[in-house]
Amino acid sequence: MLERGLEEKTYVLNLGPQHPSTHGVLRVELQLEGEFITKADPDIGYGHRGHEHMAENRNYLQFLPNMGRVDYLHALAYNQGYCMAVEKLLGLQVPERAEFIRVITAELNRIASHLLWVGAYLLDLGAFTPFLYCFDDRENILDLLDYLTGSRLTYCFYRFGGVPVDVDDDFLTGCKKFIKRLRSRWPDYDNLVTKNVIFINRTRDVGFITKEQCIKYGLTGPMVRGSGIPYDIRRCEPYSAYPLFDFEIPVGDRGDIMDRYLVRMREMEQSLRIIEQAIDKLPGGPIMAEKVPKRIKPAPGEVYAAVETARGEFGCYIVSNGDLKPYRIKLRVPSFGNLSILPEIAVDTLVADLVAILGSIDVVVPEIDR
Repeated sequence: MLERGLEEKTYVLNLGPQHPSTHGVLRVELQLEGEFITKADPDIGYGHRGHEHMAENRNYLQFLPNMGRVDYLHALAYNQGYCMAVEKLLGLQVPERAEFIRVITAELNRIASHLLWVGAYLLDLGAFTPFLYCFDDRENILDLLDYLTGSRLTYCFYRFGGVPVDVDDDFLTGCKKFIKRLRSRWPDYDNLVTKNVIFINRTRDVGFITKEQCIKYGLTGPMVRGSGIPYDIRRCEPYSAYPLFDFEIPVGDRGDIMDRYLVRMREMEQSLRIIEQAIDKLPGGPIMAEKVPKRIKPAPGEVYAAVETARGEFGCYIVSNGDLKPYRIKLRVPSFGNLSILPEIAVDTLVADLVAILGSIDVVVPEIDR
């Protein structure tokens, strides 16, 4: 009980789980003193679906569609990570042409994910026009991937040992047109967003993350690169056909929200470079490995495969006991680690700044509540 004449200086405010800025059923319990945050406690699990447990009750191929539902914004990277792990178990060698097709489609999907982030993030900060620009460009990618895969969001395109469908001239021509189109749009995004004084004031010198904090919390993706650490699995632990391409790893120098935004914008240009090179160097040959078993029954063992998604490192750990179903699958998702730093960097910031900080993490809640 408070004594007569005294007032409580702190109070609790719920941000979410239905607030639009949390982009899903994420609840952050805030303890406030006025408009300043003294404590932020993320509360996850509202959308838990049990993907890892489902893996133990399905065979290897039946579980493949689940990958497009873990991170639905960069589903093809999750397709690739899971397929790579199973291919390691089986000892399959993926043909070079199939690896190039995986790279082209995964990078298109990465750009689509970043464009959605930019558009939705600007909506969080009160700007509507960039959202229309981003979704206009993103629609071109969805048309290309829809033409090839038959899906526009929750892709299930890759297969153990390669890809099920080859690319044709229409798809490759469409990719080249899109590359030219998006490059012509960079000045628009630069003038509309990057040079916008309101956006600069909302993001510059806000939400600092140091290199030490990145290591402490195991941050990956644009979160760690925005703080100046050039860690990208495509370069640090090369996989697929990525060692054959020339591209840069954009990094920030301050570790604030603006740096994380700039890293993602520059990454899209690097993805265009990778796609362009992959199309120019696209080899001939088969798109599926030879002698892929119809019944996937790996020998007992355990493997781990990691890929670079739009949000960071996705790792797939599989334990096989020689059965048709995996004994255990553990998914290492980037959003879970990236979100864990929020309680530390949110303290002493304004509630309005927390919306900007949370958005800059680019959280996909179904990925956390897997």
